[in-house]
Amino acid sequence: MILRFPSALWRHRELWWRLTEREVLGRYRGSLLGVTWSFLNPLAMLAVYTFIFSQVFRARWGNLDNSGTMGFAVNLFTGLIVFNLFAECANRAPTTILINPNYVKKVIFPLEILPAVTVGCAVFHALTSLGVLALFKLVGQRQIPIESLWLPIVWLPLLLGCLALSWLLSALGVFLRDLGQIITVLVSMLMFISPIFFPLSALPSRWQPLLALNPLAGIIEQTRKVLVAGESPNLAYIIITTLLSLVLCEASFRSFEKAKKAFADVL
Repeated sequence: MILRFPSALWRHRELWWRLTEREVLGRYRGSLLGVTWSFLNPLAMLAVYTFIFSQVFRARWGNLDNSGTMGFAVNLFTGLIVFNLFAECANRAPTTILINPNYVKKVIFPLEILPAVTVGCAVFHALTSLGVLALFKLVGQRQIPIESLWLPIVWLPLLLGCLALSWLLSALGVFLRDLGQIITVLVSMLMFISPIFFPLSALPSRWQPLLALNPLAGIIEQTRKVLVAGESPNLAYIIITTLLSLVLCEASFRSFEKAKKAFADVL
């Protein structure tokens, strides 16, 4: 199967970049601190979640009772970064086309870029959160493992999966207006069945295979492996999930291309 979506994205790469930049800056336009909020938001979220789970609920990271609050915060925040990237794409995708009806009426405008812009904005916020995590590790643990350089490869299936999901949901959202509400509920449920507040190994063995079916579980665990534990990722897992994500991405792109012909009639 010949992949068509890479050439489509590359052909409109400059437009994608400009729209992503406008979307990011527009979100903070008029606020006192501007883009600085993209750093303050994850920092505040890190502080709140760490206090609630490590101090109020007295949670510990698996069997690592000696990891303390710092170790718990790093593990927790690493999982949240992955989940928030996915959640932003999933929650915004169903309305991506609906809130841009003017682009639909322009025959020459590449609508397939709009879901990619959503992913681009989510990646920007994930990178700012990674910056906060890096500072947190430098201050608290005085080191960032060299294995962190594996992160782009570890996240490749995640980004492709988010892109595939964005194309699919943005197309379906035009025809199913309730889809946004459904996705919001599902994403909230997914947060608590993902290994964010606990390691996968902390579950009873009979539940681990079931939770491993969660597509975010593997990516979160592999992200912690390179960012927190300082270990190399499971390359077999990365290769298999990347190939699967490529297939899903191409299928979603082609479905979007077919569906967009009816967008103007519905809107």
